[in-house]
Amino acid sequence: MSQKQRIFFWSITAALGGFLFGFDTAVISGVEQSLQTLWHLNVWEHGLTVSIALIGTVIGSMLGGIPTQTLGRKKTLFWIAILYLLASIGTALSTDWCVFLVFRFLGGLGVGASSVAAPMYITEISPAKSRGKLVGLFQFNVVLGILIAYLSNYLLQGIGDESWRWMLGVQALPSLIFLIAVLNIPESPRWLLLEKGKRSGDAVAEARDVLNMIDPATAEQTLAEIQASNQATQASGGLFSGNYKTPVMLAVLFAVFNQVSGINAIIYYAPRIFEMTGLGKSSALLSSTGIGLINLIFTMISMNLIDRYGRRTLMKIGSVGLIVTLGLVARAFYVEDFSGMTVPLLLFGYIAFFGFSQGAVIWVFISEIFPNEVRSSGQALGSFTHWLMAAIITFTFPYLAEHFGGGNTFLFFTIMMVLQLLFVVRLMPETKGTSLEQIEKTFVVH
Repeated sequence: MSQKQRIFFWSITAALGGFLFGFDTAVISGVEQSLQTLWHLNVWEHGLTVSIALIGTVIGSMLGGIPTQTLGRKKTLFWIAILYLLASIGTALSTDWCVFLVFRFLGGLGVGASSVAAPMYITEISPAKSRGKLVGLFQFNVVLGILIAYLSNYLLQGIGDESWRWMLGVQALPSLIFLIAVLNIPESPRWLLLEKGKRSGDAVAEARDVLNMIDPATAEQTLAEIQASNQATQASGGLFSGNYKTPVMLAVLFAVFNQVSGINAIIYYAPRIFEMTGLGKSSALLSSTGIGLINLIFTMISMNLIDRYGRRTLMKIGSVGLIVTLGLVARAFYVEDFSGMTVPLLLFGYIAFFGFSQGAVIWVFISEIFPNEVRSSGQALGSFTHWLMAAIITFTFPYLAEHFGGGNTFLFFTIMMVLQLLFVVRLMPETKGTSLEQIEKTFVVH
């Protein structure tokens, strides 16, 4: 196996956590009505059934930095695979609503933790010149997982009264593949030198072996840079000590802007939005599949451009596109211009610009900007902010749309994207082609 193939295999293995993240998130859409009927759930119970995984995700992202720091990136990915496997088998075999909730919650923990551990692992084993593309595999797999979940639900819906069990249980297969593949990847050299190095003299030799597998020409130089970086940051205090105020500010703002674009509201409530424009229920399948497909295509395009043109360029283009499409959707609601496919086409354009920019860049950027010493807690902070905002936007969107109208709701999203454009132009640094240790020198106050 060549050097490039080896790094790609390690990256795609970690990115499988993203595939399961996407699949686990979207699969509930095909089974929630069956579960409501089966267990005679009232409105509150039904809402909890759909949202319990999201609650687990928020908690998993908040706590995900702890095992990645103490156990290591590889072991954390292994336990995430276990969570996914337990969640898929447990939900599929559930005979009781409460048992079902427990296993859906475990799946949510896996989703949250994987959004911390997987991008971090890929960032730490990737060469600087291809880091954006390789970390972008995570988001690509998230989007692919969502699309495959929709397709799987569609194909399995007619196989009997308990087809919902198969829809949930089929996730056990990719979970098992993920579990086996993780056993065949090395530990992150940066974690080995930072954490294992405190406890074992073998850590340097182990890290050197991994760095030689990544790039023998730069292995010794990278080893020296990591060691120098660790010595400089070990006396800098915790994440909120003040030394890391710039990366903390960038990560939190980036994660907030990701969600106040309205992305989760549009993905989760696309059929409802389309019905608000008078298109009728028959558009639901078209909207979810079309949105999933466009998201996948433009995430793939972004992956191939992110290391060539940089993170800021993609964000500038995407922000302008989001402002235009959201602004035109708001206008359509204000003047009630619901003729033909105007709003659906604008939303498809919105998804394209989101997938091209925020969707692909967020996990890359947040995983790059924190030093080795606090990358686990920094990534967890960014991920937690992302999921907390996702929960708030998802839960409040129906209320906002009903009480303030579609025009005002989409105008709010438009204004937020104007602020995002200002953030990108004035505050967001470029990180393409720069080693993690060089990025640290730019951001951290020692």
